[in-house]
Amino acid sequence: MTAAVKGPASYFPSIEKKYGRPISEWKELIRGSELTKHMELVSWLKAEHGLGHGHANALVAHTLAEGC
Repeated sequence: MTAAVKGPASYFPSIEKKYGRPISEWKELIRGSELTKHMELVSWLKAEHGLGHGHANALVAHTLAEGC
């Protein structure tokens, strides 16, 4: 039996389904941005790419935790 995915990654299936891009692409966009602060990146994803706050927040948190 596999453990349930928790934290920001638990949003990934719905992000891919809703926005039609794989998580790897979103992470590339975040890493390629000149922005570095969490909320700046969240606001950018919302404004430029139409993501909802929770989805943008999950992507940024997970990407920054990986040491972007």
